[in-house]
Amino acid sequence: MKWKELEEEPCSMARTIAVIGDRWTLLILRECFLRTRRFEGFQSALGITRHLLAERLKKLVRQGILRRIPYQDSPRRHEYILTQKGLDLYPIMMAIVHWGDIHMGDERGRPLLHQHRKCGKDFDPVMVCSECGEPLSAKEVHTHPGPGARGTQAHAASKTKARSRAA
Repeated sequence: MKWKELEEEPCSMARTIAVIGDRWTLLILRECFLRTRRFEGFQSALGITRHLLAERLKKLVRQGILRRIPYQDSPRRHEYILTQKGLDLYPIMMAIVHWGDIHMGDERGRPLLHQHRKCGKDFDPVMVCSECGEPLSAKEVHTHPGPGARGTQAHAASKTKARSRAA
C-alpha cells in the first residue's frame, strides 16, 4: 500500500490512518481535546514548525475534523474547533492514552487523570459492545466481511469509480 492511496482502501483503519496517522496530527488532536484552539497555542505546546503546523491544521480542516473560525480581524486570526467528526475521535485518543498509561508510564504515575463530570470519579476508558454492554477484548471479537469488503459488488463498484475519477 502506498501512503497516498490509503484513503481509497476498502479498510476503515487504512482510511483513518490516511487522515490521523502521523505523530504531529495525533499531537495536534491531543491539544484540541485539551482545549487548545489557537495556532500559537499549538506551536507553543508542541514545538512544531509553523509550516508543518499550518499544513496539518489545513488537512484537519479539509477533512472536516476541525472548523476554522475567525476570532480577530486585524490581523486576521483563527481558532480551530473540533467538529462532531473530530469529537468522534475521542475514543481513539482515549484508547491511545490508556495504552500509554499502562505500558509507557514510569514511577511518577499517569501524567493526566480523566474525571467523569457526572459522577466526579477518575476513570479508565473501557471498550464495550454496543449491543449488550459487555466489555470487549480482542479474543472475544470475530470479524467477517461487510458490504465494503474486497471482492464484493460494492467494493468492485467503488474501484471502478476511483479508476474513472483518476482517468
